[in-house]
Amino acid sequence: QAYEILSGGAAADAFNLSAEPQRVREQYGQHLWGQQTVLARRLAEAGVPLTLMNFTLNQVKGQDWDTHKDNFGLMKDVLLPPMDLAVSTLLDDLDARGLLDTTLVAMFGEFGRTPRINKDAGRDHWEKVFSVMLAGGGLKSGIVLGSSTRDGDLPLDRPVHLNDVLATIYHQLGVSCEEVIHDELDRPFPVLPHGTAIPELL
Repeated sequence: QAYEILSGGAAADAFNLSAEPQRVREQYGQHLWGQQTVLARRLAEAGVPLTLMNFTLNQVKGQDWDTHKDNFGLMKDVLLPPMDLAVSTLLDDLDARGLLDTTLVAMFGEFGRTPRINKDAGRDHWEKVFSVMLAGGGLKSGIVLGSSTRDGDLPLDRPVHLNDVLATIYHQLGVSCEEVIHDELDRPFPVLPHGTAIPELL
């Protein structure tokens, strides 16, 4: 099935980036993230319901954002410029094509980074608070929900669990979180063990 998807039909045509005007490809950025993001938009146009992008420049190590050393230099000079260009262009492009309201863009990582800077001018793993961006997909726009403490170490106002983010995505996809899927041994697996769609965004 995977081979058929990649070798025929509209989805296969979407993978042909040479069919995309060079001007548009340059707007996204002439780097891996930019071209992956163009591809994601082309897949959305072709009707592909879900596309996962891993924003990593180092395809071998795959841990660009693990900034235990030189966090600020890496963020300013290496990581944020291509990401900002690719994502902002994606949102503008989807909107211009009339696709943003039906395409949900979700950006988040595994966890946040420590509010304290370590001895190597880096930031380490921090699971207690981090940010998520949701755009389009029929959600309300222009909302900043929740805040952290002054030091950025803990949730302060309106904390949101990641499962609530997932429940919101499922809600917009029309998937019931209460649905239970059974495997070949008839073991039950709920779509989402717990979590509620975020009402402020609906």
